[in-house]
Order: sequence, then C-alpha cells, then structure tokens
Amino acid sequence: MIKTISKTLLAASLAAGLSLTAMAVALAETVNVSFIVASDMDTMSGKKRGGVARLAAVVNAERAKGGNSVFVYPGDLLSPSILAGFDKGAHMIELLNMAPPDILVPGNHEYDFGPEEFIKRMNEGKFAKLATNTRYEDGSKIPGFEDTIMKQFGDVKIGFMGLTTEDTPDISSPGNIVFASNLDTASKTGAALREQGADMVVAIVHTAQRMDFDLLYKSGVDVVLSGHDHNLHVFYDGRKALVESKEEAEYVTIMDVEFDVGESRGKRRVRWWPNFRIIDTATVTPDPAVAEKVAGYEATLSKELDVALGTSEVELDTRRISVRTGETAFGNLTADSMRTAVDADVAFTNGGGIRGNTQYDAGHVLTRRDVLTELPFGNGTVKLEVSGAVILEALEHGYRGVPEAEGGFLHVSGISLTIDTSKPAGSRVSDVIVGGAPLDPAKSYTLATNDFVGRGGDGYKMLRNGKSLIDASSAKLMAGDVMDYVREIGSVKTGIDGRLNIK
Repeated sequence: MIKTISKTLLAASLAAGLSLTAMAVALAETVNVSFIVASDMDTMSGKKRGGVARLAAVVNAERAKGGNSVFVYPGDLLSPSILAGFDKGAHMIELLNMAPPDILVPGNHEYDFGPEEFIKRMNEGKFAKLATNTRYEDGSKIPGFEDTIMKQFGDVKIGFMGLTTEDTPDISSPGNIVFASNLDTASKTGAALREQGADMVVAIVHTAQRMDFDLLYKSGVDVVLSGHDHNLHVFYDGRKALVESKEEAEYVTIMDVEFDVGESRGKRRVRWWPNFRIIDTATVTPDPAVAEKVAGYEATLSKELDVALGTSEVELDTRRISVRTGETAFGNLTADSMRTAVDADVAFTNGGGIRGNTQYDAGHVLTRRDVLTELPFGNGTVKLEVSGAVILEALEHGYRGVPEAEGGFLHVSGISLTIDTSKPAGSRVSDVIVGGAPLDPAKSYTLATNDFVGRGGDGYKMLRNGKSLIDASSAKLMAGDVMDYVREIGSVKTGIDGRLNIK
C-alpha cells in the first residue's frame, strides 16, 4: 500500500514537473528583428558607392531572406539635388517607392519647397509616415502622418515614434507647420507606447547627435535610429542603442536584434541584444530596375546641364567640412557672383547652401551641372539695406561655432575680417573692412544674400528688418548669377585670398 502511494505521488510529482517545464518552455521565445537604416539622400546616383539603386538592392536582398525586418528612413529625401530644382523632389519619391521604407520620418529638407509641396510629395509616397512632434500652427495633425506605429513580431511588440529637428523653421521653409520639443514629445509618447504594451520603444529621428543621446538618456526610449548629421555611427551601452548611416546610402546599416522573451519571478521578461552590420555599398550591385529609371532621369538632365561656362584656374573645394568651417574658393566665387549681380557693397551666403561635397582640380571646365549641383536649392539673390551694426551682428552669428562645422558659416565678398576662435561666441569678429574702410556700425550698406538667409534662415533673424531693395519675388536665381558670372569672366582666378582671417 505504502509503495503504491509512493509511486502515485512520484508520478504526480513528475507530471507536475513536466507540466511546469512545458509551461516554462511555452513562455520562452526568441524573436529576431532586423532594422535597416538609411537617410539623407539628396542625389539619385552614386559613383563607387551610394545611390538609390544600391539602396534598393540592399533592402530587397534583406527582405528576400524572409524573417522580420523594418526599413526606416529618418529624413532628407526631397532636396537638395539638381533635378529637385525642376520637379521639387518628385523623382526621389518615385525612386524610393521602388523599394519603399516601412516607415519614413521627414527631415528638414522635406520642407525646402514649402508646406504645400511637402504634403504633395509625401502623399505620393507608398510608405507609412510618422510626425510625432509635428503639427500645423492650430494644433491639427499633418494629413497622411501618424504619431506612433506599433508592430508585433511573434510575442514582441515594438513601438515607433518619429521626430524632426526643432530648428526646421530656421533651416528650411515649413510655413505654418511647427515642431514641438523632441524631448518632451519623446517622453510622453514613449510612456504611452509602453502602456500599450511596447517591449521596445524606438525613436526614428532627424536630429543632431547631441539630441540623439539626450533622447536615449533623458526621454526613456530604447533605440534611436537617426539621420541629419551625415555621420556613420553605431552605439550600444548594454541597454540602449543608436544607429546613423552617414549619407547618400554610401553605407546601409542593419541592426539585427535578438529578443529573448521569458518569465522572471512570475513576471514577463524581455531582453534584447543587437548585432550591427555595416554594408559598404561599393560592394553592392545596383538594382537593375531602379538603375534603369535613374539612367532615364540622368539622360533628360544631361542635354540641358552639360553646357560649359568657363574654366577654373584654381582648385575649388566644396566638401561639406570645408564650406562649413573656413574660406573656400568656391564660397568666394559664389559671394562675388551675388554681389556683382545686384551691385551691392557686401555679399554673404551660408556654407550649408553649398552641397556638391566634392573637389574640382585646377583646369576643370565648369558646367551648368556643376553649379546646380553645388547650389541646388533654387534660392534667389536678394538685396537689402542694413546698418553696419546689423552686418557685424550677422558676422558674429555666422562664426559663433568655428571650428565646429555649421551650415550658417558665412562666405563673403566685398568685406574682410578677423575671427578669433579663442574668444567667446558673440565677440569673435574684429578688423572688419568694407570697401577699404573700417565697418561703420551707424552707416547703411547694401547687402546681397540668398533669400533663405535674408528672411532669417539659419538663425539670421537680424536681417528680417532690413530694407528690401530686391525681394525674393523679384530675385534672380542665385545659381544663375554664378553661371552668368563665370560665363562673363571666362576663367575663375580668385582662390582663397584672405578675406577671412581665422585664428
């Protein structure tokens, strides 16, 4: 009898143990999700690497593997590019639609052609769109955009939000569209996503890197997938992760995340671990269908753009780091062209408006294509009457960040000055000479600049009250002024001539 009871209890114990084991196994699950990240593409084709066709090839190859993937695009697509000057970015939407992202978040350049074109282009996109911190001035949502997206893979829920840099009104033209605090928005949205069951909160953002880290450590998000800085950057500290894939799809970064779902002390537990794959697209064969479409666009452009203007006897450097940190021959050429075109005392233009990111050897024959590649925004040259005090204030603003690269860095004509980087921002500029004489704060001067800077873009709010002599509606195309100037002089001989003395 005792033996029988013992056997029965043992059998029951074993059954219970097996049942508990089965429950534990049932609760345990491994889920794999790949996040594909690319952004900041303003040209459709690359040379050795980059371009929409190579990006499409990477995305299609990843999707062909099956499994779980999310292709995110953290902004900057419509502008600037040569063709965008003609079609306001429609070609980039068509090309991206051939291997569309799962989620797109607008960058500041999506607004370069104004809010109406922004909405029109975004409605053409065959992809989901997030604009969590973006509203019309009256508080209403942007049509076609969501605040959050929740995706479920197996037993794992991932919540997504999309944030655009708050300074977009200063660096682009969003009109009546406004941008709330990234941090406040992320904190509230992240908490709401977790209440809805999100195991991971992902912020897809077009923000500066310092904001990326603030979002990670001050707002409570788990992962930031970023654009805007044009940097290649992956980061993981054991708890939080960040990915940015440089620009132009030169690299496509994939973060493969393994989620382990289980139970700890009676509560559901989700742990995750990332693995980063950085794909240099120099190793990628372009997708043939996309490449064919790109070739068609390029053929259309070539007839109009491959027209010679003149020869440069000096090297022209338009690399991003160069035009945003110091005097360059191309910056001087641009400012000289603008000043000549409207017969102004002084001219300046922002380095962020020079976009070719290349070097032209001495002896290079400049074409319309070259100029429009460098100055793709379609800006006009405006003429203002301002005081010397306003010019000085603008110069201090333009060089406040040197030696850090900033889009508001000024290239000048008709003026020379010294910039002392050892002094605090706001008191760095001295020895300002205009027309052979020291700048007089009380005197009025005529100023040529581009319409973006003239209306306060890149933070040049001090120019808004200048007397308009040639307004944006009457302005000629800035790129056209450069073309006319090069054609007139025939040969570019002015290099770096010391108009900016940076020490």
